[in-house]
Amino acid sequence: MSDNYPPAILDALKLADPSWLPILMQGLDAVRAADPAYLDKLSAGAFLPTQGRLFAAFMQPLHHVRYVLVGEGPYPREQSATGVCFMDGAVESLWSEKGLSKQVNKATSLRNFMKMLLVAAGILSEGETSGDALAHVSLKARAIGSPFIQTLTELQANLTAQGFLLLNASLVFRPDVAPAKDAKAWQPFLQTVFAALAANAEETRTDLPKLVLWGKIAEQLNALEITATFPRAVSEHPYNLSFIANANMQSLFGPMDLLLKRRA
Repeated sequence: MSDNYPPAILDALKLADPSWLPILMQGLDAVRAADPAYLDKLSAGAFLPTQGRLFAAFMQPLHHVRYVLVGEGPYPREQSATGVCFMDGAVESLWSEKGLSKQVNKATSLRNFMKMLLVAAGILSEGETSGDALAHVSLKARAIGSPFIQTLTELQANLTAQGFLLLNASLVFRPDVAPAKDAKAWQPFLQTVFAALAANAEETRTDLPKLVLWGKIAEQLNALEITATFPRAVSEHPYNLSFIANANMQSLFGPMDLLLKRRA
C-alpha cells in the first residue's frame, strides 16, 4: 500500500527512528481506511510542519518511550512548527537579562511550562513568577559555570532522555481547517501508535508509558479504548496561566530537573 501514498507523506518517514517505520505505515493505513481521501487532500495543499517534519516526534526510539506527552497540534507558524509537541522552532536561547528570553515570552505555553518547572523546583513561588524574581533566577542561570541549561535544544534533549515521546493530537495545522477536525482524522493513527506501545510493554515486560494529556483536544484520547489501561496525568493546556500552579504537573516534572544540564 505504501506506493499509493503521496511522496510528501512517505518522505516524512525518513526522520522517524527505524523502530517506528512499520508502525507508522500501519497508522497511515488506518487513517486511509477511515477516510480514503484525507491524506491525498492533505498533501495537495499547504500544512504545517514543513520540511518533512510530519513524523519528527518519532525520532525517539520505540523502546525508549516512558511517557507520551500529547499537545493539541503544531504551532500555527512555519518557523515554530517542528513536528515535535511543544518545541517552538523560533526559540533557542531560554534566558535574557530581564528573565526569560523574548522568544520564550512570545511562546506562551513554553513560558508557562518553564515557570511551572521553576516553581516545582522551589526556585520561584507561585505568586511571584515574573519581574524581579525571574530576573534574579536568570542572573544565576546565565552565570559562568551555571548548572542551568541555556537553550530549547537542551530542554528537548532532557525530555527525550527522560523517555518522552512528544506528540500532538493532530499531526498537522492548516489555517482553513479546525484543529479538532484534523485531530479526529489522526485518531486512527494514534490508536495504532498506542497499540504498538502496549504491545512493546507486554513483550518487554515493562510498565506502560504514562500519558500526559494537555488541553481539551488531547483529552479526547481518553475516549479511545486502547488508552484505557495507560496511566495518565491530565491538565489544562500550558497556555493557561493556571498551568503554572498545577500540582499534578509539578509532581510529575519537578523531580526530572529538566532545567538543569545533564551529567555526562
